[in-house]
Amino acid sequence: MSENAFFPITNWSEDDKPREKLMLKGKGALSDAELIAILIGSGSRNESAVDLSKRILKSVDNNLNALGKLSISQLMNFKGIGEAKAISIIAALELGRRRRSEEAVELIKITSSKMIFEIMQPIIGELPHEEFWIVYLNNSNKILSKSQLSKGGITGTLVDVRLVFKMALEMGATGLILCHNHPSGTLVPSDADKQITKKLRTAGDSLEIKVLDHLIVTEFNYFSFVDEGIF
Repeated sequence: MSENAFFPITNWSEDDKPREKLMLKGKGALSDAELIAILIGSGSRNESAVDLSKRILKSVDNNLNALGKLSISQLMNFKGIGEAKAISIIAALELGRRRRSEEAVELIKITSSKMIFEIMQPIIGELPHEEFWIVYLNNSNKILSKSQLSKGGITGTLVDVRLVFKMALEMGATGLILCHNHPSGTLVPSDADKQITKKLRTAGDSLEIKVLDHLIVTEFNYFSFVDEGIF
């Protein structure tokens, strides 16, 4: 029989079915579990790669974002997942996260707070600590740069006003948007959040560099100072 002869899918091993399905039907036809099964390659004598993947996904309520937060050691707690397979899963999910970030950056012009959220959520939305970022814009509201200004602990971070505008002047920015995350998930701005916003707006006005908004970003949602009428 020719090596290219067709074998019905029922004759394929459980671990081969996702690969063949992708080849025949395309990547969109595969479930999350089937895609993960391709990453790990094989299951065990008593469990196929697909079933193992389903079990892993079930442990995080079938949430890929939650899966992406698991460490190598946590993944290795699943029978059938060794270090190499755990690393493959983590690497693939990190590539997906970076792809989301790069695709968001391709947005030509910022026209809403939601667009900023879509850009910044993959970067800071799931961090366990707080970070403060600046999105620098030109006079057409097109992004010139995104820059991490500071990185802090779970309770807060420090903001250097001089550094914010030094960078703005160097790149010729005429506007900027402040962004920081709340690891706690709360979307209520603190008094410190309001104070630093006012301080940066005042400094920006004197340099004719407008602070256009301040976003608090969490894993699933955001708070816009402008949308909520704080500006």
